[in-house]
Amino acid sequence: MPSKIPEGATRGWIVPIGGAENKENDRHILERFVRVSGGHDANIVVIPTASRMHETGPRYEKLFTELGAAQVATMDFDTRRDCQESGRLRRLEEATGIFFTGGNQLRLTTLLGGTPVAKMIRTRNASGVAVGGTSAGASILSEHMIAFGDEGSAVVSGSVRLAPGLGLTNRFIIDQHFRQRDRLGRLITALAYNPFAIGIGLDEDTGAFIGPDETIEVEGSGGVTVVDASEVTYSSISEVSEGQPVCMLGLRVHILTTGATFNLHTRLAEAAGLARSKE
Repeated sequence: MPSKIPEGATRGWIVPIGGAENKENDRHILERFVRVSGGHDANIVVIPTASRMHETGPRYEKLFTELGAAQVATMDFDTRRDCQESGRLRRLEEATGIFFTGGNQLRLTTLLGGTPVAKMIRTRNASGVAVGGTSAGASILSEHMIAFGDEGSAVVSGSVRLAPGLGLTNRFIIDQHFRQRDRLGRLITALAYNPFAIGIGLDEDTGAFIGPDETIEVEGSGGVTVVDASEVTYSSISEVSEGQPVCMLGLRVHILTTGATFNLHTRLAEAAGLARSKE
């Protein structure tokens, strides 16, 4: 469950990124993550556990340092025992920003789920620390996580499998590499199981900066597809067999690009130019 925000505190930014963010010439997404993590005073911990590539952590460490963060450290986890080490917990407690790299989201959940590290990250975000992630690192941020599923636009019973995520919030379900891998169907199917949440489909090189006021602000070269199932009047998900198409009536869909916003509380979208940054 999401951690309770302490009295007098403001929750930190939650920043899911759709993967393949620009790391060379136009690094607006990562640059903004540094800003919401404290700017030149930012103290960022990079967690590359989802990836099997040894260079992933050091690469992001170098990027965030080049973008002006005061301190950046890589913290990998190979076993669940690692997640109980007091030294690692102290380092996370000092961080102003925590960033998960891409890879395999199930590797993240099986190693971190239910550990003191997972609890620490939820608590720190509730106390004001920014937490972000790209690709698999984006999927893990919410309470309900898409573990895997079929690609394509069809809404089909059984086409998606959900697993518990990190649990920073229960307000949304994230999918990444969204239009590049044609994942609209599996996101809507996930919402058929849980219409309370908002579906957020993140294109590559696109981030959703979710502020303390629960407003999504879009950054990057792609789009964010927001699927709102709160006004669904009918769903056949409980009636059809696995592999059969699902009927859903009353879905609302928004396509947001840079500068556009969506408020998770009011469920209202605004186009770029009408919205103001909350930083």
